[in-house]
Amino acid sequence: MRKLIIAIILTIGVSICVHAASKISHPSLLMTKERVLAAKKRMDSDSVQANAWKQIKAEADIQLLKGDIRRLEYLALAYMMTDSAKYADKIKEVLLKTAKTESWGDREMLARDPAWRSELQMAHKSFQVALGYDAVYDMLTPSERMEIARGMYRLAVEPMLGDWLNEPTRIHSLNSMGHNWWTSCVGMGALLGLAIGNEIPEAAEAAEAAVEALPECFDFAGDVIQRKPKTFDRDGGMYESINYASFGTGEALFLRLAWLNSHPEAKLEEIPQIEKLAPFFSHVSYPRDGELYSINFGDSHKNVNGQRPVMLAQAFSSQNDPVALWYLTQTNKGFFHEGADITTPIGFLYTPDLSKAPQSPGLSTSHLWKDFGWATMRDSWNRNASMLAVKSGMTWNHSHADANSLILFHKGVDIIKDAGNCSYGKPEYRNYFFQSDAHNVVKFNGHGQSRHQQYHGTMLPGSVSNLLDGGNIKYVLADGTGPMSQWMIRNFRHFLWIDNVIYVIDDLLSHEPGQFQWLWHPGGHATKRGFDLEIVNGESAALIRPLYPRQLAYSNFVHDYPEDLYWEVHEGPTENLQGTEEYWSFHLPAVTDRVKGVTAIILKDSVSQKELPQIVRREGKNWIGLKVTCKGKVTDIYINQLADGRLMHLNSWIDADGWSTDAYMMAVSYPEGSDPAKSKEMFIGHGSALRRDGETYFSSLAKLNVITRLDGSRLDIQAAGQPRMNFNLKAAPSTMTVNGEKAPIKKKGRLINIRTTDEQKTFRQTY
Repeated sequence: MRKLIIAIILTIGVSICVHAASKISHPSLLMTKERVLAAKKRMDSDSVQANAWKQIKAEADIQLLKGDIRRLEYLALAYMMTDSAKYADKIKEVLLKTAKTESWGDREMLARDPAWRSELQMAHKSFQVALGYDAVYDMLTPSERMEIARGMYRLAVEPMLGDWLNEPTRIHSLNSMGHNWWTSCVGMGALLGLAIGNEIPEAAEAAEAAVEALPECFDFAGDVIQRKPKTFDRDGGMYESINYASFGTGEALFLRLAWLNSHPEAKLEEIPQIEKLAPFFSHVSYPRDGELYSINFGDSHKNVNGQRPVMLAQAFSSQNDPVALWYLTQTNKGFFHEGADITTPIGFLYTPDLSKAPQSPGLSTSHLWKDFGWATMRDSWNRNASMLAVKSGMTWNHSHADANSLILFHKGVDIIKDAGNCSYGKPEYRNYFFQSDAHNVVKFNGHGQSRHQQYHGTMLPGSVSNLLDGGNIKYVLADGTGPMSQWMIRNFRHFLWIDNVIYVIDDLLSHEPGQFQWLWHPGGHATKRGFDLEIVNGESAALIRPLYPRQLAYSNFVHDYPEDLYWEVHEGPTENLQGTEEYWSFHLPAVTDRVKGVTAIILKDSVSQKELPQIVRREGKNWIGLKVTCKGKVTDIYINQLADGRLMHLNSWIDADGWSTDAYMMAVSYPEGSDPAKSKEMFIGHGSALRRDGETYFSSLAKLNVITRLDGSRLDIQAAGQPRMNFNLKAAPSTMTVNGEKAPIKKKGRLINIRTTDEQKTFRQTY
C-alpha cells in the first residue's frame, strides 16, 4: 500500500511539473550559442574544422536558392555562425510557407486501419524545422512565431505524439513498434514540440512526457505474445542491426540532449544503455584502411556505423571517453550514416577533440551479446586484421533468417560475407535477402528457416554462448536449433579458431533422414581448387575446406566421387539490384539424419602464400579428428561422437591417442616431434575430465569449456559453462590469470584448483 501511495504522489508531482513547464530561451536546442562559439574558436587552430565550415557554408548558400526543408540545418548553422540575415530570411520563408501546408501525412499510412497519421519522413522534416525555428526565433515577430508554431503543431507534433505517445489518440505501443520508429517519431515530434512550446503549451507538455518516457523504451524487455525480444542487450546495442541501432538511439539522444540544453537545471533519469553505445559500436566494427566497416547482420550495410549516437552520447559527459574517441577517429574517414560527420552541422558542433584519441579502444578482442545472440572475435584491433562475427538469435522484422550464420573479415574485406538487403518493398527482399539462402547456414532437404518467421517471429530463438578468448585460441557456440526446429532436433555450430584456421563444426540431427546442404557467400572471386573453395579479394584470400562428413569431390567428375560433397553455384541479386552475384552450396549425397560437419576456413597471409597448414583427417573408436601441422607446430583436434546427446544416461568416454576424456571436443598443440602430454596450449570443449597414463590433467564435476595456455611460468585460463565452476588442472605456474583477472594459485596435490561463483567478481568472465 505504501508503494502505491508513493507512486500516486510521484505521478501527481510529474503532472504538476508538466503543466508548470517554463518557457525556454532560443536558440537552445542542439545549436546552442556555446557550441557555436566553441566551434568558431576551434577553427582558428584546426584546419579540419575550418575546412568543414567552408563545406557547410557552401551548402547553406545553395539552400538560399533551393530552400529544401530537408536541409534547413545548414541555413540555421550559417545564420548562427555569420549573423547574416539572408540565411534567417530564407528559413522564415520556408517555415511560413510550410505552415500553410495542408498535410504531411503519407497516403499509404493514412489508408491503414486505424490510420497512421505519422511516419519517418514526417519525423525527419520535424528535426529540420525544429533546428530552423530555434535558430531564427528571436528575429520572428510574435505573430510569425504563432503562425509557424500552430502550423507545425497541426502538421507534425500532434500527429506524431498523438499516434505514438499521448492519450486518447495513441495507436502504437512499444510492443509493436518500440524500435527505431518509436524513438524517431516520438523523439523528433517532441523535439519540434520543445521548439514551439513557448507558443503552444500543450506541445511543451508533450515534449516533457516524451523525455520522461525514453527510459521505458530503452528498458523494454520484450513481448512473449508477439514474440518480440527485448530491444537492447544487457551489454548495450540493439538486436535489429547496426543500422537501426544507430538510427534509433541517435533520434532518442537528440531529444534528450536538446532537453538538457534548454533546461540546464534538469535532472533526468539515467539511461545506462547510453554509456554502452561506444563499446557496442566498437565491438561490431571492423577498422580498415579507408572507411570503417560494421557487421551487417539483418537490415544493415557494412558501411553503416554508429558515429552519430556515439558522438551524441559523448556530449552528455564532462569527461572524454577513450573508447568513444577511438571510434570517432575511425568513422571520420568514410561513409557517415544519417549525416553526422564534421562536415554536417551537428557533426561540426559536436565532434569532440580527437587529438587525444588512443590508438586502440582498449577493449577485449572478443565480445558476446547474450540477450540477442551475437558474438565477435578478432585477432587484434589493428586495421585490416581478421574478425569473425556470429549470429544466432531472433528472426523478426529487421532481423533476418540467419541463425548460425557468420561473417568473416580478413585483410580489409568481408571475405565471407552476408548477402545484405535491399528496399523492403522489392520482391528480392522478402524472397531472398531476408531468407536463409542469403546467409552462410546449413539447410535440410532444401529448406532453411520457415518463411513465417519474418512476420511472426521465431517461436524458439537461437543463442550464442560460451565465448572464450585465449589469444590464438578462441571458441564460441551457436545454437540455431530453435529457428530450424521444423526440420532439426540439433543444429549446433561450434567455432574453434586456432592460429590462422577457423574450424566450423556443425552438429546436426534431423527429425527424419534427408540431405544436408552448406551455403557459402564469398566476398570476392571464388574458384574451386581441388578440395578447396578459394576466395580472393584484393590482398585478402581464404580457403573453405570441408573435411567431414566428406571432402569436396576433387574434380568435376563427381560420378567418380559418389560419396563426396558436390557443389552448385547459385545466383542471387546484388544489394543494389543492378545485377547478380554467385554463392555456393555444398551438398552431401548421402541420406542421413545425423551429421558432424567440419569445415576449415584457412586465412592466408597473402594471396600467393604456398605454405599452408597440412590438415589430415583422422578417426578412431567413437571419435573423429584432425592433425594440423604448420610451421613446426602440431595441433590434434578430437571430436567425441558419443557426446552429442545420443546417450542419455550412459557415459561419453573415449580414448584417443592416449587421452581419455568425456569432452565433446578437445584440441592439444605442441611442437612438432615433442610429447603431446607436455602441451602448453589446450582447449577442452564441454568436458568434465581429461586423463593420460593414469594422471589427471583436468577435472570438474560439471562439463566446462576451458582454454589453457602456459607462457613461461605464467598460466592463462579461460573458462565458461556454469555460473559456479570448481575445477582442477595439472600445472605448476608461478602466476595465473583466470578470464583475464589475476588469480591466486591454490594447490591440490599435483593439481591446482580454480573456483568461481556467480557472486564473485574475481575470475568472472568479462566478455
